[in-house]
Amino acid sequence: MYRDSEDFRKASAGLAAIVERELGHNPFDGGLYAFTNRRRNKIKCLHWENNGFVLYYKALAEVKFRWSSHRGEELLSLAGLQINWLLDGYDITLMTGHMQLHYESVFLGFL
Repeated sequence: MYRDSEDFRKASAGLAAIVERELGHNPFDGGLYAFTNRRRNKIKCLHWENNGFVLYYKALAEVKFRWSSHRGEELLSLAGLQINWLLDGYDITLMTGHMQLHYESVFLGFL
């Protein structure tokens, strides 16, 4: 998710140029790159699929898309499920799972 608002007159080539030039990513890498307008009521998702770009567009009638507005990083990395939540209207900053546990051994984790 590109944190800054974007000019929504841009089509796939213009958005792919942002991915490449401003974010330093390869727009052909199979990732999904999402962009929003200033009012956060529209979203465009760009994805390369084998032989061309797919551009998904959603405009909300009365509400806004909600996600963290922390400054500092241009790109907010989201899992596929989080993108679905965002497009379905959930505030993804409130959607968290259980704490991840990292163990080195079965015996240490359960004793």
